[in-house]
Amino acid sequence: MRGDPLTLVGHELAVGDTAPDFAALDTDLSTVEFASFQGKIAVISSVPSLDTPVCDRQTRRFNEEAVKLDPGVVLLAISMDLPFAQKRWCGATGVTRVQTLSDHRDASFGVSYGVLIKELRLLARAVFLVDTHGIIQYMQIVRELTEEPDYESTLRAVRTLI
Repeated sequence: MRGDPLTLVGHELAVGDTAPDFAALDTDLSTVEFASFQGKIAVISSVPSLDTPVCDRQTRRFNEEAVKLDPGVVLLAISMDLPFAQKRWCGATGVTRVQTLSDHRDASFGVSYGVLIKELRLLARAVFLVDTHGIIQYMQIVRELTEEPDYESTLRAVRTLI
């Protein structure tokens, strides 16, 4: 972060690995398991907090791109924000095509995907693309927390699966 190294906790994943299941909270406080998206292409966008400018831009960008993608593609934005804050943010920004999920309770996603930042108990900025068989086909862990991911590479990878 701003040139200072941070420690990522959890399992290190690679393209070709089976995407781990995880449980996170929807904005209505219901538990959502990643397994419930099986059979769909899933773009998982991990952000530290929706209430920061870079995370805001990242989530809005994926929301804008969602309308251009096949309806079988699910876009998830996962952060440590409380579900109430996520719901408020989505309402204020008009984000409707990206489903926000909160990892604040158990850090299930953060640990399973190796993106939990030990020093901050926030999630690293990352993107994972999981195919209909549950295999990670693309992943990007952004090296500098204050920078946006490479959207074009992500979207190219999504289009190859459609």
